[in-house]
Amino acid sequence: MAINWFKYSAPSSFYALAGKLIPWFAWPAGVLTLAGLYIGFFVAPTDAVQSEAYRIIFIHVPASILSMFIYLVMAGYAALGLIFNTRLSSMMATALAPSGALMAFISLWTGALWGKPMWGTWWVWDARLTSELILLFLYLGFISLQASIEDPRRADRAGALLAIVGSVNVPIIYFSVQWWNTLHQGATMKLTGTSMHIAMQQAMFTMFFALWMYVIAIALSRVRSIILEREKNSQWVAELKEVGQ
Repeated sequence: MAINWFKYSAPSSFYALAGKLIPWFAWPAGVLTLAGLYIGFFVAPTDAVQSEAYRIIFIHVPASILSMFIYLVMAGYAALGLIFNTRLSSMMATALAPSGALMAFISLWTGALWGKPMWGTWWVWDARLTSELILLFLYLGFISLQASIEDPRRADRAGALLAIVGSVNVPIIYFSVQWWNTLHQGATMKLTGTSMHIAMQQAMFTMFFALWMYVIAIALSRVRSIILEREKNSQWVAELKEVGQ
């Protein structure tokens, strides 16, 4: 039997679907986080060059990748909302922004912890670090801009423009180590292969999927709250309140 996926583009339909999906992402996120941290901190061998300090990469690298990926997804949703005037798309962009800002903050924070023993300083105005900091400011700017405008539709349009323009920063972050002479090391894992120990790879990928599952679960939970707030005058929301959901 064919499923009519288009019906879930309506906030009222997606609200129920999101509630059912949250546990399917939240529980794997918790399990994968425990597994990833265990492999990364107790199974993976000590690095020959960076010693034990390298283990921060099992949090730093997945958070850094997701900070960029979430921004592109957020900008994509914002663009859909702007072009096609779809309410749910704009709500999803709003729901993703705090998680993206969190990943960018974790990336910068863990990068500082990694940089101190490696470079001898907490911060340098390196191309990648600076562009990642700009990404955090873009997230915060998106959140602040939307919060400063009372009309949700106007807030969505203004935020969408900022998100779309700001997306040019993502390829700058990614290619910065190739375009400029920076302190930040290049990608260790490439399509052509990697020299990383298998346990290091397992920890890296496990933590990446753990954070990814976490972001999805939190975004779904947050978009449900946004839907209730924006649709509070709708009949279906009144019916939900009556049955205690």
